[in-house]
Amino acid sequence: MNPSLWWFVGAMLLGILEIFTLDLTFAMLAGGALAGGLAALFGADLWLSIVIFAVVSALLLFVLRPSLMKHFRTGAISTGTAALVGRTAIALDEVTTRTGRVKLNGEVWTARTLEGAVAEDAYATVLEIKGAMAIVAPAADDAVIDTEEG
Repeated sequence: MNPSLWWFVGAMLLGILEIFTLDLTFAMLAGGALAGGLAALFGADLWLSIVIFAVVSALLLFVLRPSLMKHFRTGAISTGTAALVGRTAIALDEVTTRTGRVKLNGEVWTARTLEGAVAEDAYATVLEIKGAMAIVAPAADDAVIDTEEG
């Protein structure tokens, strides 16, 4: 059997492993295996294919992977209550440090301020979510209103 075929099968298996880890480590090794396979396909000796595999894998792992991982981490999507932080809500009642309700993302939430108050029917910005309570502050006058009151 052609040695390059072994490299390509190895690259495929590493790619399948990557699907289960999503850490880009096996993907980088698969890239190295593809480079080793291409070298073998063009007639390189086994030792040269192994060296090419090692060098390309190391370059991909230590040069390309860190920047890709940083890119993927910064592009993370907030879900659940974390996605509500920074959103704009409308006060259904006056919101103070002790009492209040807001309409946020189409739902009614118990709300509190850290200090001061948000007047009824005024807009508020969500600072954090604590359990089933939204901690809000008065929205800036030029705030873009992004409530979904559907």
